[in-house]
Amino acid sequence: MNLFRNVVFIAAIAGLVAGVVLACLQAYATVPLILKAEVYEQAGGGHHHDHAAPAATDSNAMSTTAPAAEAAPADEGWAPADGFERFAFSVLANIVTGIGFALILVAVSEFAGGIGGWRQGVFWGLAGFAVFTLAPGLGLPPELPAMPAADLTQRQIWWWATVAATAAGLGLIAFRKSLPLAILAVLLIVAPHVVGAPQPDSYETAIPEGLHHQFVVAVTVTNLVFWLVLGAVVGVVRGRFTGTATSLRDSFA
Repeated sequence: MNLFRNVVFIAAIAGLVAGVVLACLQAYATVPLILKAEVYEQAGGGHHHDHAAPAATDSNAMSTTAPAAEAAPADEGWAPADGFERFAFSVLANIVTGIGFALILVAVSEFAGGIGGWRQGVFWGLAGFAVFTLAPGLGLPPELPAMPAADLTQRQIWWWATVAATAAGLGLIAFRKSLPLAILAVLLIVAPHVVGAPQPDSYETAIPEGLHHQFVVAVTVTNLVFWLVLGAVVGVVRGRFTGTATSLRDSFA
């Protein structure tokens, strides 16, 4: 129970810090781009998809928005007001997301021997960035409002398959020093991109290409900082809180 409590405590602190950092970066780098895209969306009367499309977000989870009705506009329900309220809910959502990813990072790293300090934490953060942001983003880049998208279920399946294959490939490279396994690792990492991510039927959109490019760059950079902070804080808090405590792998042995 103490080990479980330690893992949760470390993940909570790291997720809190990384989530707040991410929210601040989003307010400066990505939210202004989303607001610009919403202007184009409203000017063009909205863009209707055949399938549900992901909402404009730079988090690592895939969210959805229902297609707009072509008849009279329906009640979209409650939404946080622009300004402080929207920022506050963004902070809350990022903290929850950060804690979730921190739990994964701490658990996996503990079974691999634990993160010994902030330097090791940075490398683990880079691995998390590669698995959850970089690899899926090569096939499914972040999208702004009014941009077309493929079927949601197909995108989710490809996203999770890419995450699993990339994580397995990096794990084989890092912890299994064998040429055949290294070749298998490369094949796992490359396979989802050879298959290809689901694509929309049409790429027609009112969003300027330059604006979308800025958004993709901003999302990638902010998520990179998020993962670096997450890994580093996990390393620092684990060292101070657990000291020389054994890893989960040793405890279950």
